[in-house]
Amino acid sequence: MTRIATFNVNGVNGRLPVLLKWLGETGCDIVCLQELKTSDDKFPIEAIRDAGFGAIWHGQKSYNGVAILARGRDPVERRRGLPGDPDDTHSRYLEAEIDGLVVGCIYLPNGNPAPGLKFDYKLRWFDRLTDYSKSLLSERAALCGDYNVVPTEIDAVVPRRWLGDAVFFPESRNAYARMLSLGWVDAMRRIHPGKGIYTYWNFSYRGGYDRSSGLRMDHLLVSPSLAQTIQAAGVDVETRGWEKPSDHAPAWIEVRR
Repeated sequence: MTRIATFNVNGVNGRLPVLLKWLGETGCDIVCLQELKTSDDKFPIEAIRDAGFGAIWHGQKSYNGVAILARGRDPVERRRGLPGDPDDTHSRYLEAEIDGLVVGCIYLPNGNPAPGLKFDYKLRWFDRLTDYSKSLLSERAALCGDYNVVPTEIDAVVPRRWLGDAVFFPESRNAYARMLSLGWVDAMRRIHPGKGIYTYWNFSYRGGYDRSSGLRMDHLLVSPSLAQTIQAAGVDVETRGWEKPSDHAPAWIEVRR
């Protein structure tokens, strides 16, 4: 079995104790990280190697940033950045091959405030991802990350709270649905078709987190051939209650080798 996870760490250096504790306790083989918020030279590769993982990363000072970790080996980089906009300097896409599996790590733009220029950029980026993803459908591939999209009302504890947010806008949800229409499979929903599952919660001013703010916007989309091998899926919700956590929790799937 291979366990693949995605985790928006909300600052890889500031949350390094959380990341290392989770890596030590989980059985993950492949991990996609988003929102590194660090330049390439400040990525904590030595600590990650000490935890037993090889890594590739695509950093950006203070913002964005993605990385792919593999237990006991170095991922083989295939691509960084999406085609279609040579002027896009955001570090939001990284792709690797690991034991015959193609893994794309995604940090899709948030898009707020919406409507506006940031939302327009989000939709253009999503279109580029969708177009590029067609080339991966025939492979054993997983596109994992923070999509900043809440696909349906079941993916929010209180949907009405998010009606004015870009993650819940119809255009965002329609873009996600277009990827599924191509043949990509929402792995979490394949295992848990009708269950309220959440990967993000607002920080609470009183400490801890606001459970009523739960959203599912960290997704693992898999190609048709990989979808046939999904055995399990879940979210490590307990990490959200650790000291100085990210506002996201890791989501994961298990597939047959």
